Amino acid sequence: MTTHNFHPTSLREYDIRGIVGQTLGEDDARAIGRGFATRVRRAGGTRVAVGYDGRVSSPALEAALIEGLTTSGVDVVRIGLGPTPMLYYAESVLEVDGGIQITGSHNPGNYNGFKMVLQHRPFYGADIQDLGAMAARGDWESGAGQVSEAAVLDDYVGRLMAGYAGGAFRIGWDAGNGAAGPAIEKLVKLLPGEHHLLFTDVDGNFPNHHPDPTEEKNLAQLRALVAEKKLDFGLAFDGDGDRIGAIDGEGRVIWGDQILSILAEPVLRELPGATIIADVKASQALYDRVAELGGEPLMWKTGHSLIKTKMKETGAPLAGEMSGHIFFAHDYYGFDDALYAAVRLIRAVHMIGRSLTAIKSAMPVMVNTPEMRFQVDETRKFAVIDEVLARLEAEGATIDRTDGARVNTPDGWWLLRASNTQDVLVARAEAKSQEGLDRLLAQIDAQLAASGLERGPQAGH
Repeated sequence: MTTHNFHPTSLREYDIRGIVGQTLGEDDARAIGRGFATRVRRAGGTRVAVGYDGRVSSPALEAALIEGLTTSGVDVVRIGLGPTPMLYYAESVLEVDGGIQITGSHNPGNYNGFKMVLQHRPFYGADIQDLGAMAARGDWESGAGQVSEAAVLDDYVGRLMAGYAGGAFRIGWDAGNGAAGPAIEKLVKLLPGEHHLLFTDVDGNFPNHHPDPTEEKNLAQLRALVAEKKLDFGLAFDGDGDRIGAIDGEGRVIWGDQILSILAEPVLRELPGATIIADVKASQALYDRVAELGGEPLMWKTGHSLIKTKMKETGAPLAGEMSGHIFFAHDYYGFDDALYAAVRLIRAVHMIGRSLTAIKSAMPVMVNTPEMRFQVDETRKFAVIDEVLARLEAEGATIDRTDGARVNTPDGWWLLRASNTQDVLVARAEAKSQEGLDRLLAQIDAQLAASGLERGPQAGH
C-alpha cells in the first residue's frame, strides 16, 4: 500500500505551499493529485482542470500532479500556463468538477504550491488537512483517467472585456514577469486608449523585481514609466495575477482598500444598499465611504477562501482585501481576479467622471502603517492574541474580534492578528495624525511586551 507524508509546513490554511526541493516536490504533487481525485470521485465527479504559473518548477509539478489525478481515476483537462484566475474561470465554465492551479503566488522564485477549487467552492482549511490525512493512510481511489487539453486564454480575455463600457485612458501595465503577462498583452489590444507594458514575458526567475504589487519598492519601474510618458495611471500584478496594485498619475500608491472604495461606487449605483466586504486590515475610511455611498460595509476575516465563502453567504456583489485581492460577484463569478479588477477599475474611473489622480486626492488623508509582520513561535501565536484580548477586555477597550483584535480609540484603530499561513503576527494601525499613530503603536508595543514579545524585524509573506 502506498502512503505519503507531507512536510508539516506545506499544508497551509488556503493552499499547499513550500520551497521546491526542500519542503515541496514531485512526490507531494502526485499525492495531492491522488487525494484530490479521490475527493472528486467521492463527491460524484469525474474531471478536473489543471493550470500552472510561470515558475521554473511548475511544468515538472504539473506532470506529477496529473499522474496522481489520473492514477486515481479522474480525467484531466490541461489549460496550460496562465494566471490563477484563468484556472478559476476554466473551473467555472468548462464541464469539470474541480480545478487545481500550480502557483507560488507572490512568493520568491524557489517557492511553488497548489490552489484548489472543488465544485465551484474554495478548497481550504479542513479540506487541505484531509488531503494530508488521506495520504498518510494511503486512502486513495484507483483508476485510469484520460488527459485532454483546452485552450482557454482567448476565451478568458474575451470574458474580461464582456460588456465593457469604459473610456480611453493612457495606462502603464506591469506584469512583473508573472503568469498574467500573455493575458495582459491580449487584453490591451481589446481595450481603447494607449497602453504601455512592462515585463509581460513570463520568467520564473523574476529578473526585474519581485512580483508583489503591495510592496512600494516593487512599483519603482511602473512609477518611472507613468512619469516619463505622463500616463493617467499605472496597474501592477502579482506573480499569479490574483492581486492588483495601482498608482495614480502622480505615482502615488492606491492601496487595496482605496481601490475597493473606487470599485464600490458604480456597483452601489446599480445595486443600492448592497453589502461590500473588506478584511480587518482595511482602513476605516473604506467602511465610511461604503456607508456614504449607501452600501452596507461588512468587516470580515483576512484570507481569500474565507472572503469568497462569506460572499456566497451574504450575496455581496463585491469584496476586497488590503493585499489587493478583489472579488467580483457582480457580473462575474465571485473569485479574485486582478485582470478583471483592472478592467473594472478603468470602467469605474470613467463612470465617476474624474481622473484617478483627482479621486485619490479627494480621499481622506489617514496616517497609517503598512502591514507589519513579525515572527513568533507557532505554538504561541494564537495564545498571544487570546492574552491581548483578555487584557483589553479587562481594560474596557472597544474591540472588534472578527479576526484577532481590532481596537478603536479616539486616535484611530490598531490591529493585531495571527497569520493563518505562517508563524507570524500581523499588526497595523491608522490614525488621523502622526502623534495619534505614535500613541497607537505604543499600545501595540505595550500589549506585545505584556506577552513577552516585541515588534522584531519584518517577516516576509
